[in-house]
Amino acid sequence: MRSSLLLALGLLLLIATSCGYHQAGRAVRIPPDVQTISIPMFVNETKTYHIEQTITNAVVHEFSSRTKYRVVSSPADEVDATLVGKVLTTESAPATYDSQTGRATTALVTVTASVKLVDRHGKVLFENDNYTFRDQYQLSADPLSFFEEDTVANQRMAADFSRTLVSNVLEAF
Repeated sequence: MRSSLLLALGLLLLIATSCGYHQAGRAVRIPPDVQTISIPMFVNETKTYHIEQTITNAVVHEFSSRTKYRVVSSPADEVDATLVGKVLTTESAPATYDSQTGRATTALVTVTASVKLVDRHGKVLFENDNYTFRDQYQLSADPLSFFEEDTVANQRMAADFSRTLVSNVLEAF
């Protein structure tokens, strides 16, 4: 009887001190009283046309589809938290070149943004001043059939940005 009790106590101690793994999405940083999040249009401090719309739309979509929070676009008295963002820099640079012609064949688009989630009392719940995301895209070799691929690259980058942002906010990274 005593050996069974010691064995059970030992197993309980082993379970209690086991590794700290947890299921993703469980370590929520947002307080439980937050039900509504306002996500106004990100501020665009770059010369890239409509990049703020692309990123804001991706973030709104990600929060709406992955979380239980009601997402609104304009800050108001009835929101529990507000996510504000700024697109700080955008850059597009040649990444690879054709060895025969010397022309660029791919380009790398890089976007840096800052985000802050603040509750209705001004308490910062999440902040990152230096989100940097990149995506590579093909450049057309034929000038007659050339069309801009950076828009598609920006959309892919915005999707990656929004997935990472929502994960970081929810999983307390």
